[in-house]
Amino acid sequence: MTPEHIAIIMDGNGRWAKERGLPRAAGHRAGVEALRETVRAAGELGVRWLTVYAFSSENWSRPKSEVSDLMGLLKLFIRRDLADLHANGVRVRVIGRREGLDPEIGGLLREAEALTALNTKNNLVIAFNYGGRDEIARAGRRIAEAVAEGKLTAEAICEETFADYLDTAGIPDPDLVIRTSGEKRLSNFLPWQSAYSELVFAPCYWPDFGRAELVNAVEEFSTRERRFGGVVARDAS
Repeated sequence: MTPEHIAIIMDGNGRWAKERGLPRAAGHRAGVEALRETVRAAGELGVRWLTVYAFSSENWSRPKSEVSDLMGLLKLFIRRDLADLHANGVRVRVIGRREGLDPEIGGLLREAEALTALNTKNNLVIAFNYGGRDEIARAGRRIAEAVAEGKLTAEAICEETFADYLDTAGIPDPDLVIRTSGEKRLSNFLPWQSAYSELVFAPCYWPDFGRAELVNAVEEFSTRERRFGGVVARDAS
C-alpha cells in the first residue's frame, strides 16, 4: 500500500558534513541532491503528495553565513529544477509565512506556484519559513477576523472549518511522516495535519537518503494498522 501523502523532515546535513570533515554548506548541497532523487522516486512510486521541510521559521537563528547558503541553494533548486518539475506534471505548493521574505525569494516561490498551478500528476509541497504553531496561530487570527466581519459564525467553527484556514487547505493530511538522522520528534512540523500520521525515523542523515530508503519507509508504512482513534483499521489508500 503506497501512501497518498508523504511528508519528510530532512535532517542531518550538518552532521553528515562534520563526519566527513566538510563545511556545513557541503552537507546542504548534498541534501539538495538527495531531495532531487527523492522527488523523482516518490513520483515513480505513485506518491501523489510529497511535502518537505525545507526551512523552518526557527532556522533564521542559525549563523548568517549558513542562512545565506540555504537561501542560495533554494534559489538554485527552483531555477535549475522548476522546468523539469513542470515538464513532469508536478504542481508546486509553498506553505509557511510569506511576510518579510527577501523579495527575490518571494518572487521565485510565486513563480514556481504560478508556472505549475495547472499540473495534476504529482504535488510537491515546500514548507519554507514554516512553523506549525505559527501556522495554527495565523489560522486562528484569520478565523477571528472572519467572525468579526460577519463572514463566519462562532458556531460554524469545527475541525473542518479550521483546516480550511491553514496553509495546507485543500492538501490531504500526510499518511506518513519520515524524519532522517535518527532524531525522534516532529520539531514543529505539521502538528495539526500529522495527528494520525504514521511516523518512520530513518537512521541515516538526509544526504544519504534516496530511493532505497524511501522504499524501506513505504514498506514499513504498509505493515501498520491505521485506526485513526477507532478500533477497526481504515484503508488509507
